Amino acid sequence: LGWGTQLAVKLKMLVAPPWKRVRKGSVLTMTLRGEISDQLKTRFSSGLSLPQICENFEKAAYDPRISGIYLHIEPLSCGWGKAEEIRRHIVDFKKSGKFVVGYMPVGGEKEYYLASACAELYAPPSAYVALYGLTIQQTFLRGVLEKVGVQPEIQRIGRYKSAGDQLGRKSMSNEVKEMLGALLDNIYGNWLDTVSSTHGKKKEEIEEFVNSGVYQVERLKKEGWITDLLYDDQVMTMLKERVGQNDKKSLRMVDYSKYSRVRKSTLGIGGGGDLIAVIRASGSITRTRSGLSVSSSGIIAEQLIKKIRTVRESEKYKAVILRIDSPGGDALASDL
Repeated sequence: LGWGTQLAVKLKMLVAPPWKRVRKGSVLTMTLRGEISDQLKTRFSSGLSLPQICENFEKAAYDPRISGIYLHIEPLSCGWGKAEEIRRHIVDFKKSGKFVVGYMPVGGEKEYYLASACAELYAPPSAYVALYGLTIQQTFLRGVLEKVGVQPEIQRIGRYKSAGDQLGRKSMSNEVKEMLGALLDNIYGNWLDTVSSTHGKKKEEIEEFVNSGVYQVERLKKEGWITDLLYDDQVMTMLKERVGQNDKKSLRMVDYSKYSRVRKSTLGIGGGGDLIAVIRASGSITRTRSGLSVSSSGIIAEQLIKKIRTVRESEKYKAVILRIDSPGGDALASDL
């Protein structure tokens, strides 16, 4: 940034309201756990938002008040696509020269996939890290229905359409096994490639290590998968020393929720030039909103069409990115 922009940034920081102020030498803390929404969250909303998580990484890289990031990584309920996007932002943040430290008390392949991007990864001695490989489980109700005298009638088109299999079958069809097997092979192959590259080892070595049965966290430390076995308070004490905080107070931290309210413009990031619109669509697809549904629930075709038309007719936007996070839904609504 030029000296003029730097001066403007400092002035904005000085006059920022109390809820947006961040002390110099602070560590940004974020806990990645459970579901991660693709929608933006308001300051009063609970839960994690993917765009805000990614934006926090971007802001922290430029923010002179942030010394580094401390990530708590716990069991996630999001897809691999979101995990990949967050990991990419962790890697990009490291280019700023600031530290990013991970802490993982519980996790599997997806959690370790994120954690391995951190420069350092710690876990408590009692941590439960289960690296078993990937599996898919499905429940079938045909046998139960037969016992109570219910005969399901299901219409299907195509061998690979499996929406009604839960009611109509007692096990996976060969076509579904083929489809899911290909999906798992692709995800697991990418996982092996990424982890092997991170550790500087061959893909076959990583696969052999996982196949041998990784149950003890001490073994993960010995093989270099985890930096050290420390408790959370020990890691924070270590970070205090790293940022040069010599007082007896707690580590200077700013949490995910508060830092999400810091605007990028305050740091002199973004803005200027042509604009690209981002339209986020998540949830099941329906044609119209029912009287009982929440206004922000699902993808409503008529609302999404209206947004796309607004962007198309506006001279302000030069392009649009349409982000879709959906299990599917109404075929007619999707076509419209």
